[in-house]
Amino acid sequence: MKKLSVIIFSTLILVNLSFAQETPEQPAATDAAAAPQEPVKTKSIINGVEDANGYNKYSVRPIHESDIMYQKTILRAMDLREKQNKPMFSKNKEITKLLIEAVQRGDIKPYATDSLQEGPALTIDEFLENMKMPTEGAELTQEEKDIMLANGDSSFMAGGGGPAYYLPQDLYQMQIKENLIFDKQRSRMYYDVHSITMLVPSDHPANIKGIETPVASFEYKEVVEKLFKDNPQAIWYNPQNDAQHKALGDAFELRLFSSYIIKVSSPTDAYLVDIYGGDQKKGILASQWASFELLEYEHNLWEF
Repeated sequence: MKKLSVIIFSTLILVNLSFAQETPEQPAATDAAAAPQEPVKTKSIINGVEDANGYNKYSVRPIHESDIMYQKTILRAMDLREKQNKPMFSKNKEITKLLIEAVQRGDIKPYATDSLQEGPALTIDEFLENMKMPTEGAELTQEEKDIMLANGDSSFMAGGGGPAYYLPQDLYQMQIKENLIFDKQRSRMYYDVHSITMLVPSDHPANIKGIETPVASFEYKEVVEKLFKDNPQAIWYNPQNDAQHKALGDAFELRLFSSYIIKVSSPTDAYLVDIYGGDQKKGILASQWASFELLEYEHNLWEF
């Protein structure tokens, strides 16, 4: 009986071994599952600007979002007729002249608003249309001109044969949109310029509307890389020393211009003068107050 039990037990072991050998191997994992997966990059949003690496794509010297402790978006107005801004507006080297010529060459792209790529871009024809001086009378279409010529009336040609455009010297008002950022990694405040906007001044005699009209906005990073860099015409004219003219990009970096705040980021996105009911005097005082508040914030970081 004992021998019979041993024989049965041995037979069962042999059967199990043979079954294990005949069992087909499990199919290998699919190539898609076995292949290493690339890490998914998370997109961050900095002031509405998406960037896969956490940097603002409009920054000339970008700061990672994890290093930003404090940030305010500021809109500044700059009058190129002011004495401190004259070096950017020297004869035949006006910053507006450089921008206009760069657009006509196709070197830089004009935008309709300072939102840049988040807003519509302008074609060269649309850009030139914004630079056209308005006329008192209605402008004739090409079809109307053809009809007048067919009837023997060529009076419309007496006006000089083409529209008049604003000259670079006429466009002396500009706006600068920038972020004021405190970088906790370097423990200092930075001015991060995003865009510059060229305007038709409200007090220009040819501006019959009587309000500032934007001609175009430009991405500051693109302007620095494609217009200011290694360009002997893009200079900040040093009135004290002809041997020490500076590049326009360095002039912006060193804050060698004069400007005043007209808007600080807020829930209402309102201009400072509009907050005080359109009172210009209160708007100027509010601009100075906003500047002092930002300066005081930076000061208090080192006091407490």
